[in-house]
Amino acid sequence: MGRFRLKCLKCGRDYGQTYRLGCDRDEAFLRADYKEKQLKLRAQPGLGKFHSWLPIQEELTTKAGPITYKSEAFAKELGLSKLYIGFSGYWPEKGAFIKTCSFKELEAHPTIQLLKESGRKALVLASAGNTGRAFAHVSTLTGTEVYIVVPDSGMSKMWLPEEPSKSVHLIQMAPGNDYADAIKLADRLAKLPGMVSEGGARNVARRDGMGTVMLDAAVTIGQMPDHYFQAVGSGTGGISAWEASLRLREDGRFGTKLPKLQLAQNLPFAPMYRAWTAGRRELVPELDMMDAKKQIKETYATVLTNRTPPYSNIGGLYDALSETQGLMYGITMKEALKAKILFEELEGIDLLPASAVGAASLLKAVELGSVKRDACILLNIAGGGVERLKEDLTPRFLSPLATAKTPEVPLEELIEV
Repeated sequence: MGRFRLKCLKCGRDYGQTYRLGCDRDEAFLRADYKEKQLKLRAQPGLGKFHSWLPIQEELTTKAGPITYKSEAFAKELGLSKLYIGFSGYWPEKGAFIKTCSFKELEAHPTIQLLKESGRKALVLASAGNTGRAFAHVSTLTGTEVYIVVPDSGMSKMWLPEEPSKSVHLIQMAPGNDYADAIKLADRLAKLPGMVSEGGARNVARRDGMGTVMLDAAVTIGQMPDHYFQAVGSGTGGISAWEASLRLREDGRFGTKLPKLQLAQNLPFAPMYRAWTAGRRELVPELDMMDAKKQIKETYATVLTNRTPPYSNIGGLYDALSETQGLMYGITMKEALKAKILFEELEGIDLLPASAVGAASLLKAVELGSVKRDACILLNIAGGGVERLKEDLTPRFLSPLATAKTPEVPLEELIEV
């Protein structure tokens, strides 16, 4: 079968080893079926050690990867005896070397590697900021052409830890457009000859790259955690943790009970939180995204504001929450800022806004009694260490090569630029 096969979760169709984002027959996700059923750690740093369950042929050699450590000060503050932190960012003292300071880099390395192995050339993606930064960084390292569409609100996040290469093409959406508008334009660009869409949650390489957070935790702890906490915008991180847990269960060495997903969205824009709390599989814009653009402007962690999340799809977040008997939380800016200050003081590393929302969800769960004090808990700090990075490196901000007034801008104008 080769190293892996991509299979549709609904009809079971086998697409082999390729760069592919969906099934020809339905809207269900594809999932990688790996030949290696037990996780065999490779003698590589970072992501590369998890090669068993990454959909690529060549082992990655990047130092970027998740780390897991047992919390002391933050755990003591919350009265928890088995709190583990999954940290994806820059914190060299802990062995964390993700220079873009976000777990989106865990997605970028395997995605670009799979793209190269599949003979594709130019990748197109939309980003609220963190994903774009990660793919721009890996593009600079590898020379792979990437076209990144970012809303105006995400431009402050478009920096790199090195001088960007000419392979990075940044397109800024004019003010008044949001992440959903960036997605629309990226979808149009990806249909041009020589271009291919990065695919978001439909991209198996992205999901399995993020799933290494759960793999690293299970290897470090010696078992799967009882609970998994993370802030979500698209929900892809939660789906990734669930899929990694399914593989760990099949492995047989890390327990049989799947971790309970406890996921958070940042109020006021929290469509999946509202739908899940109401018991609905389908998102209803009139109920879940009332006055979406206004809500997005009022949201603290803007990277969590996805208007088209993979919630309802077969293999999407609704299924992940259902199978793990999961919970969702709505977190206010005030709650996130409180958690950010507390975590930074006690753990000694700075957090990105989305990670502050994730930390706040754990505080809320403890207050509500949603976790037992002696439960094994994994808190995914999906981004942090920017201030620590500045002690060693000088971030360089990317300049857009073109600005799009609307998602319907004539593509010829952008191509000419």
